[in-house]
Amino acid sequence: MNKYEIRVIVLAGLLLSVFFFAILYNDFSRNIDVPACVTYSGTYKVPHVKKLDRTTYEVYGVAKMWAFMPDDLTFPEGSTVDLYLTSDDVVHGFNIVKKGVNVMAVPGAITKTTVTFEQAGVYRILCHEYCGAGHQYMMGKITITPKKYY
Repeated sequence: MNKYEIRVIVLAGLLLSVFFFAILYNDFSRNIDVPACVTYSGTYKVPHVKKLDRTTYEVYGVAKMWAFMPDDLTFPEGSTVDLYLTSDDVVHGFNIVKKGVNVMAVPGAITKTTVTFEQAGVYRILCHEYCGAGHQYMMGKITITPKKYY
């Protein structure tokens, strides 16, 4: 084997190792959730929110030109939300500002991520992937209401 071929193979192996380490580091040390892609089994077309218990919810969202559905969500403080996202038409981005959530809505696929909202407030949702002429109007919001103490 040529010495240059060996160098290229070693360099490629080192780069793959660095990328693999970066994913593991972000997943475990920095507590950044790597989004999952759920196996395609016929995407849902009707967006809805399912309440599992007092603080756990599932959101089945659909992105389409130029809106997120549902576009206005409300949850109590301390809620954990499992977000399932798909698209009706083209690739859209889904970015929850101030939460570090940045996933893609792809037609024919379902992207899943989990978000916990510890603080009350309004979190904006923006499309970060250019999706057509009305892209700049594609927004939504998540309102987190304060806990009520009795």
